[in-house]
Formats: sequence, structure tokens, C-alpha cells
Amino acid sequence: MPVRCITLKEGADQEGFRAAVRELIGSGIRPEHVVWQTAAAQSLFGSGTQDGQQPAAPVPLPREVADLISSVICHRSREKFALLYSLVWRVVQGERALLEVHSDPLVFRLQRMAKDVRRDIHKMHAFLRFRRSPGEAESYVAWFEPEHYILEAVVPFFVDRFPSFAWSILTPLGSLHWDCTALSFGPPGRRPDAPASDAFEGGWSDYYASTFNPARVNPTAMRREMPRKYWHNMPETKLIPGLIQSAASRVEDIMTKPSTLARKRTPEKALAARHADSPKTLEELNAIIAAAEPFVVGGRQAVFGEGRLHPSLAFVGEQPGDQEDLQGRPFVGPAGLLLSRAMSDAGIERENTYVTNAVKHFKFTQRGKRRLHQKPNAGEVRHYRWWLEREMDIVQPKLIVALGTTAVLALTGKALPITRFRGPAEFDGHAGFITVHPSYLLRIPEATAKREAYAAFVADLKQARKLAEAA
Repeated sequence: MPVRCITLKEGADQEGFRAAVRELIGSGIRPEHVVWQTAAAQSLFGSGTQDGQQPAAPVPLPREVADLISSVICHRSREKFALLYSLVWRVVQGERALLEVHSDPLVFRLQRMAKDVRRDIHKMHAFLRFRRSPGEAESYVAWFEPEHYILEAVVPFFVDRFPSFAWSILTPLGSLHWDCTALSFGPPGRRPDAPASDAFEGGWSDYYASTFNPARVNPTAMRREMPRKYWHNMPETKLIPGLIQSAASRVEDIMTKPSTLARKRTPEKALAARHADSPKTLEELNAIIAAAEPFVVGGRQAVFGEGRLHPSLAFVGEQPGDQEDLQGRPFVGPAGLLLSRAMSDAGIERENTYVTNAVKHFKFTQRGKRRLHQKPNAGEVRHYRWWLEREMDIVQPKLIVALGTTAVLALTGKALPITRFRGPAEFDGHAGFITVHPSYLLRIPEATAKREAYAAFVADLKQARKLAEAA
């Protein structure tokens, strides 16, 4: 049988390889009768068909084989296409469980190549550093030298991690460009095209030096995990020689320095003791909250509850959101608007209720210009519980509606699943009702499911209203 010569594009030409495999398998051509080569031109078979030729039938492969191909196709080795086609041929010929035979030379070699690619992707995630472009407000450029053709493989990570500002990643193998809306690929870049430094690096270097642990210095392990080839892209590496040199003396200082008690945040019992003379009005309680240091990271101001005293219903949510933090009022963002609409549909007048949150400050992470909500943990909820208990004692609603798991944790001290305990409840002597948080409804993507969930939420509010009226 004559030898077939297959020419694919340089790099991770997955589409070209897939089309070539379909054609070769369909023609019954064995691996030893195929010569693979790469060129800058389009693949011989491309991703479509040749003139007048029907598309070749897909080749069914086990999922783990397809995943291995997706990894190895990124490898720099010129033999990867031949090795992968040998794998496909053997699987198609009946060795469906071939990847389970780890002692097989072909499997062993391909697994090692896939591991090399995964390691290269990890290094790019860990060691790439963006620097601000001179003269541009929110544009950043990074230079990186990958071992393999991994640009397409790292796209999801960087787009998900940095969606809110424009950036470019330049490499000798190609470039990526993100404009906050769309991603594009470009030609190889040059190191001089990336900024050598920016104003942020001074603060980052100070932070790195302050967190460097001299007792854990292991230069051999450091070089193994962070090879020297990446050092010139990372500002903190300039500090490492000096930090290593001073490590012994710093450890000695730590060992000889007298111990001190750690400064702890005030727990709820200490707060109760400090305010043994409990506030009698919301104004007094809110003054204490306003003067307290925010326990969660973030938040411009404490957001107090608002509404009527002695109402039929009080609603307790999780924490203020972005709009609540800016306006200083609870439930005025998207979830609050949805709650108001559901109240109206359930026959509840919001102005006759009381609304508040379990946590009084907005916990978030800064992502570019956006402030992304972070769920408070159990310790943070417990810290704010004292204020919520005093608040409910002063407001004295007939029934408390807990919106979501965080509110339930704050009102009961227990992490109870909503799906199991949804409905009437008891909150430390207060009649209660458990339902979902309105933000949950906003996160449901499918329209029919969203309508059904909203109808169930309105039904919960109607039931809570009737229980309050009966009380």
C-alpha cells in the first residue's frame, strides 16, 4: 500500500487532525502507512471536505481517549500526530480499554506527554504576570514563554479570572487579546513589546516579602516548582536571594522573641458582655453597629434594617449587596426588587413589613471595577448574630421569614438545608418560616424553571402571611 502524507498546521491543529483521522480510518489505512508533517499552510484535509467529496464519518472513541488527544495535541513533539493516530487505530481495532494498560509503551509515552502539557498550563496560570500598558487606563500586557502549544487551552482560565479589563498575552508561539467582550488570537509576540514593570509591582513586592516564611526556605524545591526561565517575568523573584540570605537570622529572631497573645476579633459573647445594658431602641442598636469595625472584608457602611415596628412579617436575608452598600438600605438591588414584586403578588405590602439582613456589611472581592458578592462563612454569621437577635427583640414581628440558608443559620445557629426544612419553623421563641432567597431565583437560567420557582416562592409568602395573620 502506498504511503499517505498528511500535512497539518504547526501547533495544536486539533480540527485538522480530527479530519485526517476520519479520512484515514474510513480508508482503512494503518499507522505505518502514514507520514505526518507540519506546515504553516492549511491542513491537507482541513476541517471540511475536498472538492466533490463527502465528509468522512466521525470516529467514535471513548471519552478518556478523546480527552487524552486534546491534551497531547498541544505537545511540542513532532511525533505526537503519529503516536496519537496509532492510539486511535488500536482503539478502533478493538482495544477499547487500551488506556487502562499503563505498562503499554504507547500509553505510557502519551500519558507522559499529557502530563507535560498539564504542567505547562499550570506554570502559565501560576507564573504569568500582567503589567499595565503605559498611557492606557485599563489595559494590561503579559509576556510568557510556554513549552507547548497551550494558548487555546488557557483561554477559559484567563477570561474567567480577568473579564473586566482589556489584556494581551504575548508568547513566542502566538498571542491572545481580550477586549472585555471578545477574544482574538494573533501572531507571535516579542518580549520588548510587553512592559518591563509598572507602579503596582512595588506594593506587590512589599506584600510578597511580608508573607515570605523564612522557616520554610528550601531553594531546591523552589527551583523545581518555579524554574529560572520564568524568573525574569516575575517581580518577586528579585527579592528571593536577599530573603534566602536573611532567612536564618529571621528565624532566630522569631525563636528568641517573647510570645504575645494573638489579637482576636470580639466574639458575640464578649459583645453581649460589653453591651450588658442592651439597647432599647433601633436607634441605639444601629449606633452600636455603625461604630463597630466591619467583621467581613469589604463594605463601605453598615446597612441597617428598615420598616415598621411590631409588624406581622419580618424578612431576614443574607447580607447587603452592591446597591445596598452604596445606598445604605436593605433589599434595593435586583434581589430586593424581585422580593418586592413577590410580596405584592402574595398580597403583602412591603411598607407594612420589616426587612433586614443576617450580616450587616457587604462582603465582596474586587474584580476590576466590579465588586463580586462573597457568601459569608459560619464564623462571620455567628459574629453578627447578637445584633440580629437584639433587632428582632426590638422589632417584635409576629412571624420571621428566613430567606436562604445564611438567614436560617443566623436565626437557628444550625446549617439547615432549605429543601428539607422549607416551610413553618421556630426561631428561638419566634414563629418563623423558611424559604429561598430571591437571589436564588435570579440565578436560574431556564425560563420555565424560573417561572415555577417564582410561583413556589410567592406561594411560600402567601402561607407565611396567613400564618402571621392567624398569630
